[in-house]
Amino acid sequence: MTDLTGRRALVTGGAGGIGLAIAEAFAAAGAHVTIADLDGAAAEAAADRLGGTAWTVDLADTAGLAELALDADLLVNNAGLQHVRPIEEFEPDRFSLLLRVMLEAPFLLIRAALPGMYSRGFGRVINVSSVHGLRASPYKSAYVAAKHGLEGLSKVTALEGGAHGVTSNCINPGYVRTPLVEKQIADQARLHGIPEDEVVPRIMLTESAVKRLVEPAEVASLALWLAGDDARMVTGASYTMDGGWSAR
Repeated sequence: MTDLTGRRALVTGGAGGIGLAIAEAFAAAGAHVTIADLDGAAAEAAADRLGGTAWTVDLADTAGLAELALDADLLVNNAGLQHVRPIEEFEPDRFSLLLRVMLEAPFLLIRAALPGMYSRGFGRVINVSSVHGLRASPYKSAYVAAKHGLEGLSKVTALEGGAHGVTSNCINPGYVRTPLVEKQIADQARLHGIPEDEVVPRIMLTESAVKRLVEPAEVASLALWLAGDDARMVTGASYTMDGGWSAR
């Protein structure tokens, strides 16, 4: 069992989906968890239930994060959003929004957390990437670009942090059973010209050997291991949890 007693964790997008599952796993292992989320009420409810702290934050407001200082042993960059459009129809402001939330904000949070991690000689940066950090799919230019960038950021963090006891890794799930995935179904059906009830088997799971969605708790179990002492030699890595998608 991973013991995180005394550790301070920050989980972005922690009020629901993968982020909430990770926050629950960390809290059960003894960490004090800060739930960072745009939905302040949901963050407060989750933090109250887990004995943690809520932080209502808009990660798209990157200017507001530029001078931030974070006192966290464990940083989980999880917050994300999706927008499905062909490139020629992709709104530039939406492209910019996705990159701010999923690449610029993680950079700024890592930047804010590293000085404290370095001073303590311990830190874990866990970036919830995606199989789309390693592979591309049509109609997801911003998401794929942001996740590919996050992969590079994670590796640079690993190289700079290694001498200071800080590791940095990516988790790369396939489609996870979350509201973020459910919200894509209508757009995917329209773009591919198929009924909505065929999107999961024909689009989302077509490349996977295991024909089901990933569960948030499965992602959380890997994050929990990466946060613990047994993973202290694991850094700069990208762990797929995609049912075999990236094996093709």
